Amino acid sequence: MTADGGGTSRAVEGTGEDGAARGAASREVEEDFDEEGGDPLALRLEALILGAERRYTPFQAARAAGVSMDLAARFWRAMGFADIGQAKALTEADVLALRRLAGLVEAGLLSEPMAVQVARSTGQTTARLADWQIDSFLEGLTEPQEGMSRTEITYPLVELLLPELEEFLIYVWRRQLAAATGRVVQAADDAEMVDRRLAVGFADLVGFTRLTRRLEEEELGELVEAFETTAADLVAAHGGRLIKTLGDEVLYAADDAGTAAEIGLRLIETLTNDETMPELRVGIAFGTVTTRMGDVFGTTVNLASRLTSIAPKDAVLVDGALAEELARAGDAPKSEAEAAAAEQAGEEHAAYRFALQPMWQRPVRGLGVVEPWLLTRRRG
Repeated sequence: MTADGGGTSRAVEGTGEDGAARGAASREVEEDFDEEGGDPLALRLEALILGAERRYTPFQAARAAGVSMDLAARFWRAMGFADIGQAKALTEADVLALRRLAGLVEAGLLSEPMAVQVARSTGQTTARLADWQIDSFLEGLTEPQEGMSRTEITYPLVELLLPELEEFLIYVWRRQLAAATGRVVQAADDAEMVDRRLAVGFADLVGFTRLTRRLEEEELGELVEAFETTAADLVAAHGGRLIKTLGDEVLYAADDAGTAAEIGLRLIETLTNDETMPELRVGIAFGTVTTRMGDVFGTTVNLASRLTSIAPKDAVLVDGALAEELARAGDAPKSEAEAAAAEQAGEEHAAYRFALQPMWQRPVRGLGVVEPWLLTRRRG
């Protein structure tokens, strides 16, 4: 990406030598695109966002980058770009991106499969971000104005926002990368850096399928957005990490059991006090988790999902491993008898945060028999 820090003033004024040059370049681009049969404004926007004109076919770009066409195609598909045959649609930025990825492989910093994975994870993440920004953000800022259509407003608006959004994206990415790196290097050993012990929680709206039949599309969209926003804010505020949202369900993770338990209860408490929200179920499990491309996998994740499906409405169910972790950390008593004895002895552990109630053992599909625990706040 390329961004011109002075683009804001020029976008507003459009005067002077720079403005004239940009206007002339824009007309040239539009004329070129007209010859290609494309939509002039859409292609002008593409040139503005990419910061470069179309110069290469895929074959020419691969050759200029010094990589095979096969490897270039693998990188582009991993990033989520459609096959374009041999149309002249690529820019210097595409050549540079290929060169950089291939250079990391040649230098031995990344294996070829890892480079493809980097391309895929980056492509998937930014594709979702770009879709959200266009659908939700730009749409709200391009209301038709007197004398200008929504389409005519789009170009100067993108020109104004592009450098600011680019800088903000880099800032957030660096912050997130620093936080993720810090979590990983604190792992106890090399094996734990890949397969880590985490608390994983699912939160699921009750009766969502019925709601989809009863609510208008706009109302349903607002409800899902409110749920995802509330969940994301609570997870972040209390030290967890939002892994993904699935409309009526969110998946989060935390490094310790107490954090995951606090988030689960906060979600229940917050949504219970919101009359516009349906009831919620939460399931949390603790154990070894495999992380890939920002997602989490493994038996622990599956168990958390199953616990969510059998949890009572507006309640949190946890597995035995998480219950043990809470007891070990002094966040919950192993039993009410232990809590009473601790209180009578005046021990500091009497100030438990959570209470745990064992539930009936039951078979869980694919996981055998489990003993869930009902997690609540301990009332002193």
